[in-house]
Amino acid sequence: MNNVFVYCEIDGTTVEEVSFELLTKGRKLANQLGVQLEAIAAGSGITGKVEKDILSYGVDKLHVFDAPGLFPYTSKPHTSILVNLFKEEKPQICLMGATVIGRDLGPRVSSSLTSGLTADCTALEIGDYDDKKTGKHYENLLYQIRPAFGGNIVATIVNPDHRPQMATVRSGVMKAEKVAEYYNGEIVYEDVAKYVPETDYVVKVIERHVEKAKNNLKGAPIIVAGGYGVGSKEGFDLLRKLAEELHGEVGASRAAVDAGFCEHDLQIGQTGVTVRPKVYIACGISGAIQHVAGMKESGIVISINTDPEAPINQIADYVITGAVEEVVPKMIKYYKENSK
Repeated sequence: MNNVFVYCEIDGTTVEEVSFELLTKGRKLANQLGVQLEAIAAGSGITGKVEKDILSYGVDKLHVFDAPGLFPYTSKPHTSILVNLFKEEKPQICLMGATVIGRDLGPRVSSSLTSGLTADCTALEIGDYDDKKTGKHYENLLYQIRPAFGGNIVATIVNPDHRPQMATVRSGVMKAEKVAEYYNGEIVYEDVAKYVPETDYVVKVIERHVEKAKNNLKGAPIIVAGGYGVGSKEGFDLLRKLAEELHGEVGASRAAVDAGFCEHDLQIGQTGVTVRPKVYIACGISGAIQHVAGMKESGIVISINTDPEAPINQIADYVITGAVEEVVPKMIKYYKENSK
C-alpha cells in the first residue's frame, strides 16, 4: 500500500532506457519515503525476458502482464491495467516516460482516477507543503519540477490530496543506475483477463513501422551545438566539420531549428532531446532555460559567443568570446595539427 510505482515501457521484449532511468529515481524516492518500489511490465511474450533487467534496478515487486493483445501498444488495455491495479494497490506515486506512449497513457490513467499529472518533469524530489488557504500541513509530497510559462520560470507542482501523484519524465533527464545484478525482488504474473475486459481490444495494429534516428545525440560523448548566433545553414556545415574532427554529434537550440538552419531532430532542450555528453560545445547559443534543461548534466561546457554576458556563460566551464565563423575554423585547424 502507498508504494512508488513505475510503468515500464517495453518494445517487443526490450525495456526502453527511460524506464531504467525512472526505476533509478523511483528507488531513491521509495528509500526516502520508507516504502517499496514496484514496477509494471505489460506486453506480449515478455515472460522470462524482462524480469531480471527490471529487478536489477532495485524493484521490490514486479507485476507482469503478458497477453497477445498487449503489444503493439494500444490505449485501452494498458489504461485498464493501470487503473484497475492502482485501485487495488493504492500507490502514492506513479512515474512513466514522457514518450509517445507515456503522453497517451498518463492522462487517461490520471483522469480515470481523478488524480493530478505533471508532464515533462525535469526533477523530482520529496518535501513538505503548507497550504496557506486551509492551514493544512502536508509531509512527504512529491515535488514535480518543470519549466513553465515558456521556460520563464521553474515551477514546483504538488498534488496534496489526490493519489497517485503522477509525473512523466523525458528520456535522458535521469541517470540509470543498477542496484544489483541479481536483486531479490518478488515477481507476480498477473491474470490479464482480470484487469482487461475483452472489449478493450477494439483496436488492432495491422502494421508497425519503426525508423531509427539519424543521429545519436543521447549517446554522444561530444556534442557541438549551434544556436541562432550560428547565422545560417552554412554555419551549421562548419559545426559539422568540427564534430566530424572530434568524432562527435551536432545538436541545435530551438531558435536555430525555428530559423531553418537545421532539422528538428537535432533540437536539444525542454522541447527536444536531453543529453549528457562529456563535452558540450555551445556555439552561438544564448542559454535560454528551455535549452539549459536539456544539457545541464554535461561534463564540460564550452561556450563560443560574441556576447560575454550570454546566460550560457554562467554555466560554462570555458568561455570563448568571439564569432562562431572565426573561432570554429581555428579550433578545427589546431585540432588537426595537434591530434595524433
